[in-house]
Amino acid sequence: MLKKLFFFYVLFGCLSIYSQQTEASYDEMLKTHYKNTVETISPAELTAMMKQKSKYVILDTRGEREYEVSKIKGAVRVGFLGFNYAKNEDLIKDKIVIVYCTIGARSESIGEKILAKNPDQIVYNLYGGIIYWKNNDYPVYDNQDQLTEDLHVYSKSWGQWLKNGNPVY
Repeated sequence: MLKKLFFFYVLFGCLSIYSQQTEASYDEMLKTHYKNTVETISPAELTAMMKQKSKYVILDTRGEREYEVSKIKGAVRVGFLGFNYAKNEDLIKDKIVIVYCTIGARSESIGEKILAKNPDQIVYNLYGGIIYWKNNDYPVYDNQDQLTEDLHVYSKSWGQWLKNGNPVY
């Protein structure tokens, strides 16, 4: 019995260390993709903002298929390659803008474009993107606004970072 108890203690200890290392590794990977040109916001900070009913808009900067599979509730898809500031100016005017994508790299670029057109605009990039959001147990919704465990992770290389949900490519 004591051997079994010791085994489970060691197993849970290893899993805890693995989880901490995985999050640290994700943070290290993000450092190689972020230019730090747009201030980041954590999932917890965004959730608090959403509860306060602040004047904000969440912009999903991913592709259409990614958005259809999974999104943050209330997010508006503006895309990446075809993003046009003028087309979205009325949507973001006088609001706090939160941009996100899979890990936060594409959304940082869109945040830069918004700030280049309007340096006084308040823009935040969701730290770690929708993968980090989902890994921290925040909900995602499908195209019918139903809760889903599926998460479009862009590619298999990004999918390796999803620890909480079903990766979709």
